[in-house]
Amino acid sequence: MTSSSTGNPLSRLIAGAEPASAPPLDSTDLYINRDLSLLAFQRRVFAEAANVSNPLLERFKFISILGSNIDEFFMVRVAGLWQQIETRNLELSIDGKSPGVQLELIRQDVTALMDEIYSLWRDELEPALRKAGIAILALQDLNPKQEAAAADYFHRIVYPVLTPLAVDPGRPFPHISNLSLNVAAIVTNGDGVERFARVKVPGSLPQLVPVPAAPGELAFIWLEQLIIDNVGTLFPEMEIVETSVFHVTRDAELAIQELETDDLLESIQEAVWRRRFRDAVRLQIHQTMSQKLIDLLTTNLELDHNDVYRVDGPIDLSRFRVLLNLERPELKDKPFTPSVPPGLVVAAKSDMFALIQQSDILLHHPYESFQPVVDFLRVSARDPDVMAIKMTLYRVGSKSPIVEALLEAIENGKQVAVLVELKARFDEESNIEWAQKLEAEGVHVVYGLLGLKVHAKLAMVVRREGDAIRRYLHLGTGNYNPQTARLYTDLDLLTCDEEIGADVSDLFNHLTGYSAKKSYRKLLVAPHSLRGGLEHLIKEEIIEHEKSGDGHIILKMNALEDPGMIRWLYEASRAGVRVDLIVRGVCSLRPGIPGVSENIRVKSILGRFLEHSRIFYFRNGGDEKIYLGSADMMPRNLNRRVEVLYPIEAPKLLRRLRSEILQRYLDDQAGSWLMAANGTFSRVPEQPGKKLFSSQNWFMEHHGG
Repeated sequence: MTSSSTGNPLSRLIAGAEPASAPPLDSTDLYINRDLSLLAFQRRVFAEAANVSNPLLERFKFISILGSNIDEFFMVRVAGLWQQIETRNLELSIDGKSPGVQLELIRQDVTALMDEIYSLWRDELEPALRKAGIAILALQDLNPKQEAAAADYFHRIVYPVLTPLAVDPGRPFPHISNLSLNVAAIVTNGDGVERFARVKVPGSLPQLVPVPAAPGELAFIWLEQLIIDNVGTLFPEMEIVETSVFHVTRDAELAIQELETDDLLESIQEAVWRRRFRDAVRLQIHQTMSQKLIDLLTTNLELDHNDVYRVDGPIDLSRFRVLLNLERPELKDKPFTPSVPPGLVVAAKSDMFALIQQSDILLHHPYESFQPVVDFLRVSARDPDVMAIKMTLYRVGSKSPIVEALLEAIENGKQVAVLVELKARFDEESNIEWAQKLEAEGVHVVYGLLGLKVHAKLAMVVRREGDAIRRYLHLGTGNYNPQTARLYTDLDLLTCDEEIGADVSDLFNHLTGYSAKKSYRKLLVAPHSLRGGLEHLIKEEIIEHEKSGDGHIILKMNALEDPGMIRWLYEASRAGVRVDLIVRGVCSLRPGIPGVSENIRVKSILGRFLEHSRIFYFRNGGDEKIYLGSADMMPRNLNRRVEVLYPIEAPKLLRRLRSEILQRYLDDQAGSWLMAANGTFSRVPEQPGKKLFSSQNWFMEHHGG
């Protein structure tokens, strides 16, 4: 990718330079850094926490999500940039920045964002909690009754769990585990020698400790504050010089040399174990920590002063999620019950297969229940004519009814084959447990493919019907996880289409056996045909637009950062095709640049539910084409994963997707952020006396149970 040869800065292009002066499509000026774009998404999440129209405890939900997102950002993205620097395998980003430059820009963005988060906590959220009768107290705020109750709790519950670790010539600096919260203590016995000790704040105990409050009110103290208040108990007859809290984030990327391993399961298990010892990439400290203690920590953790982030408030924002457990319904979103299409309620008790034969079924989660998918597998497990079940599992969740259905199928004599993707980031240990449990019960388990992560969401049921065999299929945009299906927007298709069934059979044969097949009848499958298939669809839209002048592409996805796909979208815009992009997170494309992307609009939708569905729409001269699937337009999805996009062909479902679902997203105002050519996002402005339209609210009103 080259830099612009025109000599015109991007600001001039945005201001309206003539098309002839637009840079070539491989110019770095036309692309936005993915990490900075991801941090811009975190700012949109922060805006939901700051939004006073959201119920109070839901605002804390967004704070906790933000904390988890930033933790993962450091564990993966920042760690990856440091790996490039340390291995001297330097790569310029899509916008031409070196890893060092990116790290500095990231630090500036994160520091500013964290300052805003803690200001919001101190100035708005904490006072709002108190006003609502929920107090999170500091040590100095406790009254004598609360002090006595807190001390009693410490000695009965907390003290037995704690393990102070001293550091001296006989006891080296302890390993500080990833994302652990710790109390650092400097102590002395009066000999003038100061000694360091670390106390890990146990994650197994409630992080907010309740203390007595007035009737109808609640009061808590953070667990680490309780430990600090009683730290002298851990170091009897020692003088406490200083105590402070710190939080460490480590590189969490798994490095697996798959081609050199004989046992992928064993390699993943070893890599997960090694992950806990990878390099630290961030140290969060309370702003009152002394420089002496900071130097001690950074030296032993091998961190630079630029890796230290001071905060003025409770460290580890993800812990705020515990507030959602409080029984204060008036401070939360109103409960929502997803609907189940009436026919599927009956089918779950009688003949679901007959219903699927009548017509393809489309489910829109979380507005429509995930239960029919569970029922599909349960019915299949019990049906005497079902011979085999095959499926992929990526993120399953705990106490999975999906796994229970597969185990029941084995008990009933079905042949069951499951690909469990062990490399699902941060779910490796859970997936290993499920894989081993399934294998122990007789399920044929495959542990992924060498060099590729299997991200496709597929299930196939093979059923004997008279003298014939029919394949029933479930294809989805999300995981086989009933818990996240209540929180994420996704789309599922139930079908018995013969050609799609043949494609899925071929794909499973590729996943479980040996196959060099690279083309399919209807499915677009990465890493072989998905990129080329999408490019072909865009090219065809350009050709059709030249004929009719009404070309239109609508793409909904989580992330858009693949340079090749962005260039094709720029080409479509240059040809006059209208392009609407609904991108939740990272977007490396710049819309609205004259001569390049003036026909492209980008919006990001945030709200009560996480927008997770992927929809690819092409007007195609009136013969509309829509694909759904699990893939985003990212190099990893297109090049290094097994992904599937599947077509929606039933006219009724096509109309529903275009006229109902996609149109509601395009009409959305309340949850929408509009992207400018410079990469910034702004909310849709409110109009006096007019309520902004919310797509999520519309779906809840029209599809809720």
